[in-house]
Amino acid sequence: MSITTTSFGIEEALSQLGLNEINNGTSTGSENFASGATIASYSPVDGSLIGKVVTTTPEDYEKVMETATTAFKQWRRIPAPQRGEIVRQFGNKLRELKEPLGKLVSFEMGKSYQEGLGEVQEMIDICDFAVGLSRQLHGLTMHSERPGHRMYEQYHPLGVVGIISAFNFPVAVWSWNTALAWVCGDVCVWKPSEKTPLTGVACQNIIAEILKENNMPEGISCLINGDYKVGELMTHDKRIPLVSATGSIRMGKIVAQAVAARLGKSLLELGGNNAIIVTPDADIKMTVIGAVFGAVGTAGQRCTSTRRLIIHESIYDQVKEAITNAYAQIRIGNPLDQHNHVGPLIDTDAVNKYLNALEEAKNEGGTILVEGGVLQGEGYESGCYVKPAIVEAKNSFNIVQEETFAPILYLLKYSGGIENAIEQQNGVVQGLSSAIMTNNLREAEHFLSANGSDCGIANVNIGTSGAEIGGAFGGEKETGGGRESGSDAWKVYMRRQTNTINYTTELPLAQGIKFDL
Repeated sequence: MSITTTSFGIEEALSQLGLNEINNGTSTGSENFASGATIASYSPVDGSLIGKVVTTTPEDYEKVMETATTAFKQWRRIPAPQRGEIVRQFGNKLRELKEPLGKLVSFEMGKSYQEGLGEVQEMIDICDFAVGLSRQLHGLTMHSERPGHRMYEQYHPLGVVGIISAFNFPVAVWSWNTALAWVCGDVCVWKPSEKTPLTGVACQNIIAEILKENNMPEGISCLINGDYKVGELMTHDKRIPLVSATGSIRMGKIVAQAVAARLGKSLLELGGNNAIIVTPDADIKMTVIGAVFGAVGTAGQRCTSTRRLIIHESIYDQVKEAITNAYAQIRIGNPLDQHNHVGPLIDTDAVNKYLNALEEAKNEGGTILVEGGVLQGEGYESGCYVKPAIVEAKNSFNIVQEETFAPILYLLKYSGGIENAIEQQNGVVQGLSSAIMTNNLREAEHFLSANGSDCGIANVNIGTSGAEIGGAFGGEKETGGGRESGSDAWKVYMRRQTNTINYTTELPLAQGIKFDL
């Protein structure tokens, strides 16, 4: 990998993360396996070339898999609390490198520096969670119908876990998977987004150092780089029992079919088309804060970003005025400048999709309340900075039914009771995150009931964006049904086994079956 000179003081961060000292980005530790073409990482902040990473060829991939499968044979025999100790050390190292890694996330992906720091904090939090979990990988004991028998369940490591992550959370989602997989006794092969490869290399450097210090096999954590063709190597590989993939619905369907064809397991975290319902009993000030951050945070490039605001007709004009006034205060610019609220989109392809979505919304009859557009001039040379836009629309619009990864907020109106708002909210194919703003207990409980939100995440009086690692993260319908991070999400990384022990001198059969010889 080659690193170019960059601005905004990023050079020191790159040095602290070891990105000036390695040859390529597919190292699994001390060995380098990459021999393919290079992919370049350009910062959407200023358009500068940050570095080039060598991609993984099929031959390189085989070497990586050999390293990973060999490491698994040793790693699975290490007691879970000792595996947790490795994760604890990894979390502590992340604490030391939080600022440079957060800065790199901001510069390579384009989210604000505060959000970059927050993403690294998520990594630290999941490490803490996983350390405690390493002593709680519990099974169940149950009574046998046969006298002198004991039955119980236990969980064993799966093997090699394949991870495909997206550009918008280039480090956090990987850590959600790896921290849990590692304490469960699995090893991991990670393909980060080709749009943010350097953050992947930085994370690999950090864990490789920890593994080396503890005399652990380097193959516990492996990194491969490249486009979708590299990802296909994992999805079709029978040596990988679980593929965890984060990305678009289109990508997820391809991964799911490929993995299912070989009877593997897939954990899918796909698109979101998230709505906030605003009832007549809502706190308007709270609503505005939650909706604006949800819509413009990370420039609308979160899977949990707020896309739709479903407002009761009795307060529609009041909320519309408050939201549009709030948008006038948004500062757009270099995300490393903490005075700015919104940074750039990831690349010019994303900009074009944003512009096309606004045009389609107008063609379908939408009314532009806050004009969008691409920013130009000093500080916007990358061509990736756009204005957050607000559009009055209808839920039935084709463009509203889609997820546009950009800061476009659709205002929708509902009348009557809360059931009508929930019908609109659920009336999309995605089912990730949802929220209701209300001080009415009955409305809140209805929203959380079986007749309410059909999403994997349902919030009351907070926005759709900003999940904590303690709860299971994921969504329903075409969002994929996967669950990562907290709660009992660890079980997906393990295989369940039922055991029966006979401690008598006889062999009674279940269901009272007689079989005498």
